[in-house]
Amino acid sequence: MSAAAPAVLKKTLPAGLLSVDVEDYFHVEAFADRVDRRRWEDYPSRVESNTRTVMDLFDECNVRGTFFILGWVADRHPGLVAEIVHRGHEAACHSYWHRLRSTWSVDEFREDTLRAKQSIEQAAGVAVCGYRAPSFSVTRKSFWALEVLAELGFRYDSSIFPIHHDTYGIPEAPRAPFRVDTPAGSLVEFPMTTVRWLGSPNLPIGGGGYLRIFPFWVTKLGIRNASDHGLPLMTYTHPWEVDPGQPRLKCRLSSRLRHYTNLGKTTSRMRDLTAMVRFSSFRESGLVDTTLALAPSSLVGIPA
Repeated sequence: MSAAAPAVLKKTLPAGLLSVDVEDYFHVEAFADRVDRRRWEDYPSRVESNTRTVMDLFDECNVRGTFFILGWVADRHPGLVAEIVHRGHEAACHSYWHRLRSTWSVDEFREDTLRAKQSIEQAAGVAVCGYRAPSFSVTRKSFWALEVLAELGFRYDSSIFPIHHDTYGIPEAPRAPFRVDTPAGSLVEFPMTTVRWLGSPNLPIGGGGYLRIFPFWVTKLGIRNASDHGLPLMTYTHPWEVDPGQPRLKCRLSSRLRHYTNLGKTTSRMRDLTAMVRFSSFRESGLVDTTLALAPSSLVGIPA
């Protein structure tokens, strides 16, 4: 009787989707005004060792996730991509050059995405069907990107954050996974988790800088709130977030606060989350197929 108790308890935990945006510390948007993409090769790379640290943590916690991989990383570290798949995780796409969608034309976005998809698939040896834009930069102005993703064979996207933010966000977007119909086909959008308290606007919870910077009791309350509203917890992290010893780059104060605050707490907080949430990858969750079977969201239509 006692031996079966942990399994029963595990089934009662809130559901969540676990993801990692596989990029190096010098790729991030916070440093885009200081780091020239043409000089990425000049910076010492730490993405391999840091990604393995994340995978070791996931092994320790017995969880699997989706790794949204930068095509630039896949071309330079194909063995790492193969290892991600070999260790039971899902390989997905995080663009090639880590540029905001708002800076691309439709043709440039298509070229970048196809190049990244092909690089990742070649290294992984499996098909890639999921996408996440750098810095969640699918907004109302770049909503056309979902049609391009459907055209290229992607089945789901996770690039919309239903919040107000200086870089990203569609505040009026649905807060649960939803189906989007485009002229090129349908796909599922997995918006990042938000919560509402006492009539507040949508507030971000449980991933990236929000997980590092907010007090952990806020995250725990947010998980309970999301679960009460039937929302899966969409948790994400980056390999550089488990690396307090990474090189410090000169940057604006706001960028420094967003990037470097509480890097030493990421590992312990991710470990605590896995004890509170029943995590899986996007692929293993089954939510892609079940959501595609639903009626499309009212948030449809690609702007001309």
